[in-house]
Amino acid sequence: MASIHSVCVYCGSSHGSDPRFVAQARAFGADLARNGVRLVYGGGGIGLMGEVATATALAGGKVTGIIPEFLISRERAFAYEAEMIVTADMHERKRLMFERADAFVALPGGVGTLEELVEQLTWAQLGQHAKPILVLNTGGFWDPFLSLLDHMRSSAFIHATNPVNLLVAEEVSEILPRLRAAAAGVSEDELHTPRDADVVARL
Repeated sequence: MASIHSVCVYCGSSHGSDPRFVAQARAFGADLARNGVRLVYGGGGIGLMGEVATATALAGGKVTGIIPEFLISRERAFAYEAEMIVTADMHERKRLMFERADAFVALPGGVGTLEELVEQLTWAQLGQHAKPILVLNTGGFWDPFLSLLDHMRSSAFIHATNPVNLLVAEEVSEILPRLRAAAAGVSEDELHTPRDADVVARL
């Protein structure tokens, strides 16, 4: 039975239009800290990225920020206590975020957040990892995406033999229990399946 020691969070570098986006980002950061789960994220100090990381750090939690050098000035690297890793490019950033996480959670965000979420869903579908993937559906933010997945299933582009296993939580309190329940169904070895280096580099 695998355990969840770290969670990679994908989310926007803006705050968004709904105050609930910020409130739930802060609440999730605090929940990670209370449960002793390390936050792995993109290293920025602005938007929802900054909110979840600040909340984690201020509640005494552990934070790992991974940011490409060219984004440090644009996204203002995190200012609180954290392990901060600066990478040469986006590919290295994404590889390290993948390697250091036991699960993935997407909060509301833009196309970058969507791209990172879909990438993990794709690699899980292809059997490259068994790490749980979840969206926090704040105010129905992810409803259009969930409808698109249903449309893909009904159109026979997603099949039962290669499902897209995406967990959905409506409230912050549901996130870690659902991740842990999903991880309990696989072994530690299955959760962290060794991958070919060339394949991982293309993530």
